[in-house]
Amino acid sequence: MNENLFASFIAPTILGLPAAVLIILFPPLLIPTSKYLINNRLITTQQWLIKLTSKQMMTMHNTKGRTWSLMLVSLIIFIATTNLLGLLPHSFTPTTQLSMNLAMAIPLWAGAVIMGFRSKIKNALAHFLPQGTPTPLIPMLVITETISLLIQPMALAVRLTANITAGHLLMHLIGSATLAMSTINLPSTLIIFTILILLTILEIAVALIQAYVFTLLVSLYLHDNT
Repeated sequence: MNENLFASFIAPTILGLPAAVLIILFPPLLIPTSKYLINNRLITTQQWLIKLTSKQMMTMHNTKGRTWSLMLVSLIIFIATTNLLGLLPHSFTPTTQLSMNLAMAIPLWAGAVIMGFRSKIKNALAHFLPQGTPTPLIPMLVITETISLLIQPMALAVRLTANITAGHLLMHLIGSATLAMSTINLPSTLIIFTILILLTILEIAVALIQAYVFTLLVSLYLHDNT
C-alpha cells in the first residue's frame, strides 16, 4: 500500500535511455493488414469501423477539409490503441503525459487555424468580434475570444491526460484495496474485485471514447476554419 501511486506514469528507460519512443511506435505494429484479395473477418471488421468513423467525422467537411481524413483516422486509431495497451498490467500509457498530448494537439490546432486565416481571413477574424457587439465591450471581447482560441490545444491535451490518468489511478487504488482485503475479509474482497472488473470495462470504454472525442474536436476546429 506504500507504493507510489504515480510510479506507473514515469516514463520508462532502457539502459538509461528513454523508451517512450519505442512504446509510441509499437501500437501501429498491432494493426493487422492483408495482402490477399479476400479479407478475413478481423480485417473486414477493422475496415468497416474505419469507414464508419471517417464517415461520421468527414460528413460535415467540404472538399478541403476532407483532405485531412487520413490524418484524423490515423490519429483516432493511434490514441485508441495507445489507451487500450496502457490498461495492460505493468505497461506505460504515453497519453498520460501532458507533453505528448500537447505535441499532438498544438500542430493539428495550429494547422487548422493557419488554414482558416489563409483561406477565409474575414470569417476567421469575425469570430473575434460578433456582429452587434456594443462599442465599450469590443476590447474586452476581442481579448476574451483571443484567449479562448489560444487555449483550445491546452484544453484538448488536458482533457485527454486527466481522463486517462484519473482512470488509471482509480484502478490502482481499487486493485491495491482488493489485494489488501484478500487476507482480511473474503466477502469484501469479492465485492471490491467485482467493482474492479466493472471499472476495467468502464476504462476500456473511456479509452475509446477519449480517442474519439480528441479527434472529433480537432475535426470541429478544422470545420470552423475551412
